[in-house]
Amino acid sequence: MNIEELRDYVLSLKNVTESFPFGEDTLVFKTNTKIFLLVSLSSSPLQFNVKCHPEKAIELREEYSCILPGYHMNKKHWNTITIDGTLSQSQLKDFIKDSYDLVSKKSRKK
Repeated sequence: MNIEELRDYVLSLKNVTESFPFGEDTLVFKTNTKIFLLVSLSSSPLQFNVKCHPEKAIELREEYSCILPGYHMNKKHWNTITIDGTLSQSQLKDFIKDSYDLVSKKSRKK
């Protein structure tokens, strides 16, 4: 998955906006004004941060070397995923969708 494929997938989700609130290097995606994905445009290989249930976040980090605690994020709730070929495109999309769902549900409750 490259940046264009990632962006196309994320923008296909309902009520998603994109912006650069942290500078021109970090693309941020939100739903209902809440961040669910950040991607560094300068990292090589491509990396992105997604929200995750705390227990699942730890399990994923133990299982995959390309998943680390969220860079510059609350490490309990965020993972940084490096797109290095370890994970399938389907798995990457699942992580993105899980993050989107976590943030969407929280926004709807309010």
